[in-house]
Amino acid sequence: MHRISRRRFIAAAPMAAAAPLLAGSALAPAVRAAEPAGLASLTKGAKPITPAEHAARIAKLQGLMQQQKVAAFLVESGSTLRYFTGIDWWRSERTTAVVVPARGTPVVVTPFFEEPSIREMLVVPADIRHWQEDEDPFALLARVLRELAGGDGALAIEPTTRSFIIERALAADGGQRRRLDGDALARACRMHKSPAELALMQAANEVTLAAIRHVHAHVEVGMSAGQVEAMMVEATNALGGEHESTLVLLNEASAFPHGSKVPQKVRKGSVILVDTGCRVHGYQSDISRTWVQGTPTARQREVWDTVKRGQEVALAAAKPGAPCGAIDEAVRAYYEGLGWKTGYGLPGLSHRTGHGIGMDGHEAPYLVRSDTTPLEPGMCFSDEPGLYTPGDFGIRLEDCWHMTESGPKLFTPLARSIDDPI
Repeated sequence: MHRISRRRFIAAAPMAAAAPLLAGSALAPAVRAAEPAGLASLTKGAKPITPAEHAARIAKLQGLMQQQKVAAFLVESGSTLRYFTGIDWWRSERTTAVVVPARGTPVVVTPFFEEPSIREMLVVPADIRHWQEDEDPFALLARVLRELAGGDGALAIEPTTRSFIIERALAADGGQRRRLDGDALARACRMHKSPAELALMQAANEVTLAAIRHVHAHVEVGMSAGQVEAMMVEATNALGGEHESTLVLLNEASAFPHGSKVPQKVRKGSVILVDTGCRVHGYQSDISRTWVQGTPTARQREVWDTVKRGQEVALAAAKPGAPCGAIDEAVRAYYEGLGWKTGYGLPGLSHRTGHGIGMDGHEAPYLVRSDTTPLEPGMCFSDEPGLYTPGDFGIRLEDCWHMTESGPKLFTPLARSIDDPI
């Protein structure tokens, strides 16, 4: 669950960076902490997505564009740009974007001084057009659009592209071009993972589960949430993952799905909820485990067992062709039958049962009752039907799975019990 709000609650151990560190950076050695004893990389054999697969993605996108009479597709820095081109770039006031025509070679627009870095990352055939610091990047984008899409060709826009880029580029283009929501185009390509993508997600999930196992064995009374998080970061990196984010919720804070600003420490009888994930060559994991420091109470054990059963109910409802929302409905029916609040009320399951996952921690489709997307092979999801009682505690167990022709397949085994929670 951790991708949306996690970074708001890690003030005790800030690790955010403004941009990715390039090879050779003087700061790069400081990113990884010393490896914890006994942990070694699990990802040495992981293979990145090949240029050929990236090229096939562009070809699929262009085929869809031709069918739908879309002249060009605009995408700025972000996971979709990396998905199609291999360019792993951050967003800033300086625009880096790609225009993919329905036919022909994509064009990358980027600052002149960034071009060498962009060229290193680019893995598909593309032209690179640069702009200088005193030039207008949107005028350049407009020229590229006219070249690739003519004067009136429809432009599909990747849905996370920032509005100032869209508005200023289209204004420089004359303001008359028809714009389309490019979400369906991006989803049609990204929702169904290839065998290579599934292998990277498998590796990422194995790293994360091993890191949680290490942390579970080393948590001690008196530790703060920040100290537990730091241990998770060290273990994840030592195991060969690129730590993405970690949410550690202790005691009453475990009833806040995305955390609390109130400082908490591990004490005897604490509920400890760890929600964490990493990347391997751009593909993410997302696993949650909850346990008790010491002996669980009867109520803690009962709720933990209910959530574990909720995960099983979700997987049983994941039938090929069924709507994603049917999984969410099945879990809620089970919980409501036990007396938990109806719908998304509290105490109960106040968030969706799960989310799509891949290069983004949260991506379409979603396991929420309003999502009618049919389940199809290659789709990947989290399974996290937590239960939360404000003022007391919450339990969340989360594992990721992918859809096959015969049903769901887990990347990692479900937790065994509250006494053996990994």
